[in-house]
Amino acid sequence: MPPVENPKPKIAKRSGIVVPHAPKWHQRLGALVLFLSLRGLLLTVRCRLRTPSEFFLPGAPTPVIFCIWHNRLATCIKVLDVCRRPHNRGAGMAALVSASKDGAFLSRTLAWFGVHAVRGSSSRRGAQAMLEMTTWAERGYDLTVTPDGPRGPCYEIQEGITKLAQLTGLPIVPAALNLNWKISVKSWDRFQIPLPLARCDVTLGKTFRVPANASDAEREEVRRQLEAEMRAITRD
Repeated sequence: MPPVENPKPKIAKRSGIVVPHAPKWHQRLGALVLFLSLRGLLLTVRCRLRTPSEFFLPGAPTPVIFCIWHNRLATCIKVLDVCRRPHNRGAGMAALVSASKDGAFLSRTLAWFGVHAVRGSSSRRGAQAMLEMTTWAERGYDLTVTPDGPRGPCYEIQEGITKLAQLTGLPIVPAALNLNWKISVKSWDRFQIPLPLARCDVTLGKTFRVPANASDAEREEVRRQLEAEMRAITRD
């Protein structure tokens, strides 16, 4: 399966718009190797949906914004596909990825999985990324955000996801991916790598919305409640 190629921005550098790092040849090769390895590993991971939310009820809104902790990135590709099938058949997925060099490698890996990477973060290219995510939402794509990335602190939600929900009008679906058998890397987020034959218990929490006319204080209250919900359904 060839990777999904994201359209390249046709904007001159003098326009002031930040251009994200493009993957180098070794990153492209590494992304292919990682894709093949991860795809084989994820075939052995068993997913179990433990607590379905209103997300699965008839007439549930679509598309949505999935909220996932940064250290669950290795597992989320398979899990989100399982969760989305009864919800948004036929539509694609767009994920917010850092505009850094590391983000270039991750975006290429996601492309092999058929996920469109939108490059940006709170510190770089944030406003442009928001507009691009809105475009994918208008096309019917589900969105994925790791709200404690790319730099942390771990398990602390930044305000970007609530701003995106306010801008797009989409509901936020908290998703906890709890592995029973894994390796935790010594990194800022304690990144988790599933081991073969691991079980992943998927918990979808209470859905959150941010009104278009929400004030900063109202948006902060949603952010606080979302963080509390994510921590409540997360198990390490």
